[in-house]
Amino acid sequence: MTETRLQDSETRLEISETRLQNSEARLKIGETRINDSEHQILDLKSKGKRTKVIFSAAIGGSAAVGPFNTDTTLVYRTVITNLGNAYNSATGIFTAPVAGVYYFTIFCHSGGDHTTSLKLYKNSQMMVAINDYPTGTDQSDNGGNAVFLQLQPGDHVYVVLGVNTHVWGNDYVTTFSGSLVTQM
Repeated sequence: MTETRLQDSETRLEISETRLQNSEARLKIGETRINDSEHQILDLKSKGKRTKVIFSAAIGGSAAVGPFNTDTTLVYRTVITNLGNAYNSATGIFTAPVAGVYYFTIFCHSGGDHTTSLKLYKNSQMMVAINDYPTGTDQSDNGGNAVFLQLQPGDHVYVVLGVNTHVWGNDYVTTFSGSLVTQM
């Protein structure tokens, strides 16, 4: 009888050990899931802290800008938005704060009796342009262009008004805008 009790106790002990091992395995799985979740939360938080860069500005005023006897960097003085403060309304120059791919647009309005030439530059290299030439029946013109640019911190993007050309300046029609699409 004592031997039977001893065997029963050993069997129960073996069952308890198996249950304990199974519980430890489930606990390790749970700990792994918690660690994975914590890493995902930290990744999401760090993505939320990424630099936000969005700007849009207009020439301002209410008159023609130009013509000038040399190519001239346009200064878009009416800032509509400037998240990240990367656009300088005193110089007309956007400076990339972080490495990434950025999207830029330029739009203009001009009288149809003058030539219009706008060029968007990355540092000293022309990337895209808008051109329009006068015609006898054309009273006004609108133009635009857009480009994705890969930039490094400190790269400059700006718009140049071509020599002997003009655009119309006000708060609504001649604009320069950009935003960070993806940080790299």
